[in-house]
Amino acid sequence: MTTNVIIQQPPVLSVKAVESDEWTTDMFDCCDDLSISEYEMGEYTRSFLLTAFFWLLLPPCGCHGSKILVVPVDGSHWVNMDILLKELHSREHQLTVIRSASSWYIKESTPHYTSINAKLMEDEIDLSFYERLLQRTLEIRRKGPVMRFLYQQMEMGSIQVLGHGICAKMAALMLEDSAFMSQLRVARYDLVLTDPGLPFGVFLAHYLNLPMVYNVRWVNSGDSHFLMAPSPLSYVPVTGSELGDRMDFLQRMQNLLHYGASFLQERFIILPRYQELVRRHFPQAADLLSMQRSADLWLVRADFVFEFPRPTMPNVVYVGGFQCRPARPLSDLLEEFVQSSGEHGVVLMSLGTLISALPMEITEKMAAAFARLPQKVIWRYVGERPSTLGNNTLLLDWIPQNDLLGHPKTRVFVAHGGTNGLYEAIYHGVPVLGLPLLFDQFDNVLRLQVRGAARVLEAATFTGEEALEALQDVLGNPSYRDSMQRLSRLHRDQPLSPLNSATFWTEYVIRNKGAAHLRSQAFGLPWYAYHCLDVAALLVAFVVASLWACVCVCRKTCCKACLSRKRKMD
Repeated sequence: MTTNVIIQQPPVLSVKAVESDEWTTDMFDCCDDLSISEYEMGEYTRSFLLTAFFWLLLPPCGCHGSKILVVPVDGSHWVNMDILLKELHSREHQLTVIRSASSWYIKESTPHYTSINAKLMEDEIDLSFYERLLQRTLEIRRKGPVMRFLYQQMEMGSIQVLGHGICAKMAALMLEDSAFMSQLRVARYDLVLTDPGLPFGVFLAHYLNLPMVYNVRWVNSGDSHFLMAPSPLSYVPVTGSELGDRMDFLQRMQNLLHYGASFLQERFIILPRYQELVRRHFPQAADLLSMQRSADLWLVRADFVFEFPRPTMPNVVYVGGFQCRPARPLSDLLEEFVQSSGEHGVVLMSLGTLISALPMEITEKMAAAFARLPQKVIWRYVGERPSTLGNNTLLLDWIPQNDLLGHPKTRVFVAHGGTNGLYEAIYHGVPVLGLPLLFDQFDNVLRLQVRGAARVLEAATFTGEEALEALQDVLGNPSYRDSMQRLSRLHRDQPLSPLNSATFWTEYVIRNKGAAHLRSQAFGLPWYAYHCLDVAALLVAFVVASLWACVCVCRKTCCKACLSRKRKMD
């Protein structure tokens, strides 16, 4: 365990005092306009200051100072989790983060949280795993639709066998470490905040018997909605199907096949990996699925400006884009480069946190397309310099992505389709040229394409001419920017910012020691009761019995009539 000291924010009293001074000045200005006398002015001022003084002496309301155990997922998931943690820390909560000693992005020592090192997935899988996965994915994308589907499911199955096998082993080691678990129990946390993309936090919340809040978009089997809300396959596309919410017959069949594959992987690959662990440590739980569904609150990183409309639940709060913020000024050198673009503006390209660079043959084609543009290009890039790179392109191993997207000279964002980057593009109204590579990225860029705010390139097969034509189309056709700016207006038009909403509802769970009243009882029903198949079976049996009784009565009546006529004839 690291024993980092939490550095508190400046006292609330000093912040409020500044606000009060500013308000007092405004009040004086207002009084001047109303021509209030000096005596009345003094009375107003004394009354206001006295009220403000007693108000500042009151203890803060709510649940400030609560102790929160945070179990995150590394990589891009950590980027937005860290933003939420900073906001919670500013509200005086004490945060403890469980991380791997070899974590990729989660720092061991920061001002806003303390950390505990544990053996997690990052100890077994490094970032080079994703680069090898990208190579295999590009090969699969070059196949026809049927073979692509089959190979995708085989690849996903092998990833799940590897990943969940490691995860179950790490979770077992954690739960069987008596010193580690005793340390967590003694700390007496008020809440577990976790990303259920990996189930470590789920196990710890149940073991410690604590309320559980998810910062979530994906669970281990796919989109979180399929785990906690009704999801009719007629208009809710399954992750990986690359479909919209308007499907014809063949597309609905395709969606059903994707759901069937996902269901089978969940039932026969994922859940069995954890069954022995659940049986040993959580005898009251049926399986991992039931444990995951018991979260008190789901902070879902989605916004229906971006997502397709679908059913949801009372304990779901949508906080998509909570990491977005107004752009800050660029460094002098970067601002000079941006301004040198003149009226043509700038194209920005980034591939996120997991993939630093594309395979060289794809990189060369993108560099050649960029070189033929009149715009300047800023490209977040790590690796060998491409030979086709033009003088208009600046390669950087890190960029202030949000600040560049918010710059008025940024014209297009060439993105891999990660949700963090796409929400920043929506927030700032910058159209997207999608270059999806892995996982949900294909579905993400499709959502913007359906709304007319993006165009998509197939990374595995595009040519240099196709890349150039797509860039010129997004740059020259104003409909892309108009559509994205409309999405930006809709995304910003909310009564409460996504970050404030996330912190309010997290504190709501702490204040009320859970939110069981918001959880649906549907998950406690067996599948046949959930779909009322038992009721339907009874009704069908009643109808069949009634028809059978009617037939028997009719047959008996007819037989009696026939027998009576026969006797009369005799």
